[in-house]
Amino acid sequence: MVLPVRFVLMRPRNAENLGAAARALKNCGLSDWVWVTPEVEDLGPARRLAVHAEDVLDAARREDTLEAAVADCVWVVGTSSRKVEGKRRLPPRAVGEELVARAPQGPVAIVFGDERSGLTNAEVERCHDLSAVPTAPEQPSINLAQAVLLYAYEVRVATLEASPPPPAPLPAAATDAELAQVESALDTMLGAGGFLVDEQPGRTAVRDLFAPLRRSRLTRKEARLWLAALHTVRKKLTPG
Repeated sequence: MVLPVRFVLMRPRNAENLGAAARALKNCGLSDWVWVTPEVEDLGPARRLAVHAEDVLDAARREDTLEAAVADCVWVVGTSSRKVEGKRRLPPRAVGEELVARAPQGPVAIVFGDERSGLTNAEVERCHDLSAVPTAPEQPSINLAQAVLLYAYEVRVATLEASPPPPAPLPAAATDAELAQVESALDTMLGAGGFLVDEQPGRTAVRDLFAPLRRSRLTRKEARLWLAALHTVRKKLTPG
């Protein structure tokens, strides 16, 4: 299922960033994105970086305003380090989780500012909440394509956690008859090795030794391996 999660890029000006972002979105199973008044004319460099994601690059919608890009969205989060009264500041992981949680209500969007100056005050105001990558203060800014990949990854992780893959099929379990064969082979081998001296205490010992194997719920393959191993050891103990 493709979630209605939209990535909105405001005034993108670098073709390489667009190509790398297209690849990042496809890596994470996403394809809904909008370029608002892009300042890129030649997409040749973008195509060189959009390896196997040319379809996502070509599918980008173009709009003239942020309002048009998110008009149908029920939740919009902007990427900005600013602190604005009344708006939550969410880490990327929380954004991914909330985007996935809110998506069943309708389209949701995450908005990225341009490479030079980020989001304008008006664009920040338009967003419901804000998010920023907790980068080191020595290098606070992050490349646009890297930011897209980071948030797309968080959406991907949240999607997988919300819909975990089905468990692998269980292997065939050993039947009671097969377990009895293993227990009998263990009895025979211990007798050949001299462990069972007195029959009655010996039978109790065999049951006690075999009990952990029974509790472990051996698979059919494991039971056959135990049986083969016990038969081999018994033959070594009783040559001829």
